[in-house]
Amino acid sequence: MKAGRVIGILLLAALVTGVVFGVASVMGQRTKAQDLQASLDPFYTPPSPLPTDPGTVIRVEPLTFDDSMFTVEGGTAYRMLYVSARPDGTTAASGAMVFVPDVPAPEGGRKVVAWAHGTVGMGVACAPSRNPNGTEDMAGWLEQMMSLGWVVVATDYVGLGTPGVELYLVAEAEVSDVVNSVRAIRNWGEADAGSSYAVYGHSQGGHTSLWAGHLAEQIAPELDLIAVAAAAPAAELPEIVGAQWDTAVGWVIGPEATIAWSAMNPDLPIEGVITGAGIDNTERLADECIAPAALEGLLRDGLGGQYYTIDPMDSPPWANVVREQTPDPLPADMPVMVAQGTADQVVLAWPNALLQKEWCAAGSTLTMLWMGEIDHLAAAKTAGPQVVTWLSELFDGKPATAACNGPTPVPLPSDTGQ
Repeated sequence: MKAGRVIGILLLAALVTGVVFGVASVMGQRTKAQDLQASLDPFYTPPSPLPTDPGTVIRVEPLTFDDSMFTVEGGTAYRMLYVSARPDGTTAASGAMVFVPDVPAPEGGRKVVAWAHGTVGMGVACAPSRNPNGTEDMAGWLEQMMSLGWVVVATDYVGLGTPGVELYLVAEAEVSDVVNSVRAIRNWGEADAGSSYAVYGHSQGGHTSLWAGHLAEQIAPELDLIAVAAAAPAAELPEIVGAQWDTAVGWVIGPEATIAWSAMNPDLPIEGVITGAGIDNTERLADECIAPAALEGLLRDGLGGQYYTIDPMDSPPWANVVREQTPDPLPADMPVMVAQGTADQVVLAWPNALLQKEWCAAGSTLTMLWMGEIDHLAAAKTAGPQVVTWLSELFDGKPATAACNGPTPVPLPSDTGQ
């Protein structure tokens, strides 16, 4: 046999072997992930009937994955199932992570920070408390909060890892889940939680955090929300949608928004707004966790495919929903910090530069933190230490001051004649 043919056969054999082992590895990982979720299902299955009081704790256990305890420096991690409420007032169950500091609680209870996570996907395995990587955005600042003696609660949101539809970018639902998570840890004695709390969120969770500044008091007047902070928040939704509807981001965000907003607005038009390929893949893509969904979105965008047929802002029913879910400037008595990276390609920098201009003009007590060359994935981790410093001063009773009237590092469309 000729040497070239032998080499060719050997290369082909190596390629086939590599593919076989690669497929076997992927299938093995998928099977392991499915086994993990099956083992967690009993914890996340709510009782029937469900307790009627939002904030009721259903059950708590140590935060473990495959019998391995999740560890956090300076504290102990738990998963919790608790009762929240839908916008129509019906109760529903949500999962959460809870992090309790090792240091003793002060008289009056610990300060509380409620974390609102960003877009992760709607599948069961995407819920942060069901995912071994569910604390990635919390690295660094979570440990700082433990050292300060603050208890941290991180909701999954109702319908993410629990029965029902996650009402993605539906302010009233997400804020309810965050506020009721604070109620829940106050009802769980081991947390020693006080009534004073703050909300910190990223991306989708930044949208939640800003809306909490408007809605939290009417949901739970017995609690004292002292401030809200948001990293790369999905805040100026009309501008974000207008800039991203025909990009890869449309394939990632669009399916979740379509499912959630259609659940709240059954007459929301689909035909003529979403492409055929988008309609066919909405449920599947929404169920994917963020990494594979983003990869598929990039691939489809690179091949010229779009999720939306038109800019949703050109459809009056869609435009109405987008505007309804866009938070107004917060009142002066609600301190707010917004952190934004200039290299963000998901929540672009200029819409939040517009937020800075509009909210400062409206009198909001806004601290604007611009982070040079920080992308979307790194926003919450990068901003976290400064958020901790800012919140520490507010928890200590120091007055909040606005720090937002300086120039923005990115131009607004109006500045460039667009």
